Amino acid sequence: MDSENKTGLLYSLFLENPSVQTDTRKLKQGDIFFALSGPNFNGNTFAGKSLELGAAYAIVDKELDIKDERIILVPNTLLALQELAKYHRNQLNIPVLAITGSNGKTTTKELISAVLSTHFKTYTTKGNLNNHIGVPLTLLTIKNDAQIAVIEMGANHQKEIEGYCKYTLPTHGLITNCGKAHLEGFGGIEGVRKGKGELYDFLRANDCIAFVNWDYDYLQTMSIGIKNTIKYGTSEGGTIGSILSNSPFLKVSIQNNEQLDLIATELVGDYNLPNIICAVAVGKYFGVPEEKIKTAIENYTPTNSRSQLIQSESNSIILDAYNANPTSMKAAVENFAKVDASNKIMLLGAMMELGEDSLAEHQAIVNLISEYQWEKVVLVGGDFNKFTHPYLYFANSLDAKEWFQQQNFTNTHFLIKGSRSMQMERIFQ
Repeated sequence: MDSENKTGLLYSLFLENPSVQTDTRKLKQGDIFFALSGPNFNGNTFAGKSLELGAAYAIVDKELDIKDERIILVPNTLLALQELAKYHRNQLNIPVLAITGSNGKTTTKELISAVLSTHFKTYTTKGNLNNHIGVPLTLLTIKNDAQIAVIEMGANHQKEIEGYCKYTLPTHGLITNCGKAHLEGFGGIEGVRKGKGELYDFLRANDCIAFVNWDYDYLQTMSIGIKNTIKYGTSEGGTIGSILSNSPFLKVSIQNNEQLDLIATELVGDYNLPNIICAVAVGKYFGVPEEKIKTAIENYTPTNSRSQLIQSESNSIILDAYNANPTSMKAAVENFAKVDASNKIMLLGAMMELGEDSLAEHQAIVNLISEYQWEKVVLVGGDFNKFTHPYLYFANSLDAKEWFQQQNFTNTHFLIKGSRSMQMERIFQ
């Protein structure tokens, strides 16, 4: 049976059992189990277990000793999953908005989804399922009642976004920004722009629509040739926004919009302004009433260690520990420096995937820190220990936690930030 017919067969099974799982620990009765494999695991060995747990079918790419008609052999389970997602996507006659970028894409996705969900049946990426497995799984959650979908795309090397576009087939797209993230995989900032720009390449080639932050010259340049661009930003475009205050929560105003002259958010950090303006621009484009846009943004509360403000007795903690790269770290430090508060302490974890630029980028962050006055600065892990600096240093977040718990801080403002692998949130848990 050729690949197309095999995909058609899988889709007929999917229509009968419209739920896909790749992890037996999360398996529900009636799921279709895709036995994915990686460098350190072989999903095929769990095929039998998945059926015992209630899977309707198990899709494998290795011959097994088990004889069961519910086990279906394909050449490659990951490709089969992606082809199934593309087949399903082709049945959906709805707008699909793809989002990528170095920083802010998950918050932007959440804000846009909150806005659109007030007016449309909206399906969106859950959490951070934005990779070669998460994107197809997200597509396969979209039901026939969908009116619009919002898909987040993460990438750490070139050709990755291009691959996602082949089965996501976005009708609309946006790049939040291109910063110093995953430099090791992309090969420098120009490589980042080329990799993220693969979304623009697809939109350009297929006469689709791009939402472009006109504040960034490089996005203006990258979007040249896209016939349909919706501009937004702080000075030019159909949606223009500005900060009214940031103490501690961000209050913004959208120019010449009576309903949106004051949006009082639950977001911390002026670096969230572009994310908010973007959500307004998308909502306006799709015809969401302004009062619904305002309510959705004001009701959105960040979770999962993304610019969360946490009150702990008399202390305030900005927890922004989901991820970090030189661009987002710089923005977080500069924003914290602007916060009108005394007794400010920063606990910063190392930044990963920077390759040969890592030492210089960590030194640049230390240089930036030294430009401001802080009560204390604590640096954790990675390349922060490879050069001289006057700040406290701990090898990992658990060591930093032990120090933290011995201090008995009161009336103190904290910024906690670092790459995901540093698990900086453990410091105060």
